Amino acid sequence: MHYLLFTYPNCQQCEDLKKYLPEADLEGREYSLLLKESKLKIREFLDIIKRDDKGAIIIPTLLLQGEEGIAAILNSRRELEEWLRSRD
Repeated sequence: MHYLLFTYPNCQQCEDLKKYLPEADLEGREYSLLLKESKLKIREFLDIIKRDDKGAIIIPTLLLQGEEGIAAILNSRRELEEWLRSRD
């Protein structure tokens, strides 16, 4: 399983999720949404990314990619922990 993680600096939820990823035994890449490259990358997923009630993208956004495409879209450490437990 491979991940793409979209984050902003000074985001506590982003930091919590980043700290947990090594424990989750997942490999992937972080994209800081302050960088142009990251903003271009997230555009590839705008049609599937979760949004809040005002239409803003929820950050952090963790996309888990399996062999058949996107396996999950998660927005917190808690959601990742629950998703991993559901796979046991």
